Amino acid sequence: MDALSQGVFEGDLTCAELLQQGDFGLGTFNDLDGEMIVLDGQVYQVKSDGSVLKPDPSTQLPFATVTFFRPDQKISLDKELSYAQIKDLLDAALPFKNIFYAIRIDGKFSQVTVRSVPPQWKPYPDLAQAISEQRIFQKNDLAGTIIGFWFPHYAKNINATGYHFHFIDRTRTFAGHLLDARLISATASIQSVYKLNIALPKTANFDSTDLTQEQHVIIPEK
Repeated sequence: MDALSQGVFEGDLTCAELLQQGDFGLGTFNDLDGEMIVLDGQVYQVKSDGSVLKPDPSTQLPFATVTFFRPDQKISLDKELSYAQIKDLLDAALPFKNIFYAIRIDGKFSQVTVRSVPPQWKPYPDLAQAISEQRIFQKNDLAGTIIGFWFPHYAKNINATGYHFHFIDRTRTFAGHLLDARLISATASIQSVYKLNIALPKTANFDSTDLTQEQHVIIPEK
């Protein structure tokens, strides 16, 4: 995450190789070319025009977080909830704050707002500058899935801490990094994760980036 925040937008891992490590997750693609969603073993790419594609298995990426999703807890969310209220209920459900969690929420939504980012060109800007060019999309009255993770604060140099969610609708035509949602009803499935494997990019850009300084990475949510 520190490297990504400084504009390391190239990696050597392919989508096919990523799926060997997990069937559920999120990330981005080389050149920061859209948002990545991994759901039920399929990779989706959300382009900056809002289109949702299935990328070629050879497509490479600089950053992703995946797991083989096997939930150990389910919560019924059977009332209307704002995005903040969803996270409050998840806070109460996570039993420990020093481990990792994979979270999947399947349900019906009265409103969902997502974003994607246009591809970047060398010399790459930093992540905050790239995200400032985001494209925002909103849709009402839809069914779909929130995909994401919760990481503890001590992992801040390697991943986004707290909640990091992407969304894809049931038709697989509307998706992106989740900015806001209003839930009608859903089921939240939570997996406790006690093991973290890290694969570093084998690229000159990553090798030459100074990662000794504290980055205080924050992924903008507006």
